[in-house]
Amino acid sequence: MVTIADVARHAGVAPSTVSYVLTGKRSISADTKSRVRESIRALGYHPHAGERALSASRSNVIGLVLPLRAGLHLPVMMRFVTAAVTSARRHDMDVLLMTAEDGAPGLRRAADNAQADGFLVLDVEMDDERVPVLRELAKPSVLIGHPAATKGLTCVDLDFEAAGAKCVDHLADLGHRSIGFLGAPSAVYRRNTGFAHRAMAGFSAAAMRRGIATTAMPAEEDYESVLRSVQALIRAHPAMTALVVHNDAALGWVSSCLRASGRKVPGDVAVVAICPDEIAEQVSPPLTSVRLPVDELGRHAVELLVGKLEGRAVPPLLLLPPRLSRRISTPELASARYGAASSG
Repeated sequence: MVTIADVARHAGVAPSTVSYVLTGKRSISADTKSRVRESIRALGYHPHAGERALSASRSNVIGLVLPLRAGLHLPVMMRFVTAAVTSARRHDMDVLLMTAEDGAPGLRRAADNAQADGFLVLDVEMDDERVPVLRELAKPSVLIGHPAATKGLTCVDLDFEAAGAKCVDHLADLGHRSIGFLGAPSAVYRRNTGFAHRAMAGFSAAAMRRGIATTAMPAEEDYESVLRSVQALIRAHPAMTALVVHNDAALGWVSSCLRASGRKVPGDVAVVAICPDEIAEQVSPPLTSVRLPVDELGRHAVELLVGKLEGRAVPPLLLLPPRLSRRISTPELASARYGAASSG
């Protein structure tokens, strides 16, 4: 049976555009209408009653659920919004930003009141109270992030456990044996937010596997707090030669806080960040980083949601593998170079 998706592929347009041509709900250019109608004729497409009703009932709006909670780094969150909006426009869909902070009741009210076909959900906790509501909703949803239990959900995320481990392995391979971890604001850990929990878990497991001495500290979103956390890490491990940072807001201050503590980057302390490439490249010195693929996560989330709206089977959990880009903040340790030369 020929479907709207088949017609869309044949005409080179989004499925929603085919719906608009069929229903006349939006103004479509004459050229696009002509292509769609030609594809309908060529494929012999005849919408059945269910498809006609579905097309007529669609608002072609995605609800983006982003509660503005403590500890969220708003510039990065807005990058997710931009990525989702850009991807949604390719499907002729609009995005409604929903910022209610009151968890499950807020989501339920939003779902009842919003003229949205489905929802993208950000800032996902390990035991997120919104999950039972999402499972009950008649409208489909996709989470950017994933809770501990993903049954009945559709999620896309960076593999943060692998990202944390990748940072340790990179530094251990360079000869570092004492590594600190500067984490997200404490409110993020109190909420047991998935990305923060998993990155630290992956870091800790890899450090244990590699025999690395570690200490982890959260850092708040101001210079004095970052400085206190950096100094606490150095007191706990005076021999610390490397630092992993998973806190976008703190990245601009890390080098200066280390310098204020008598340590230079990269001469005394190597630094690896988990963040978008652009942030790692903009600080001084540029930092080796495991990339947070904001654009890809937003694009995949929209594609998964559109797939669900069109009745296609989609994977329940899509984990993107971490990718490390090395910059000048992680040179090889002089002791490791000397040891390699001596053994040769």
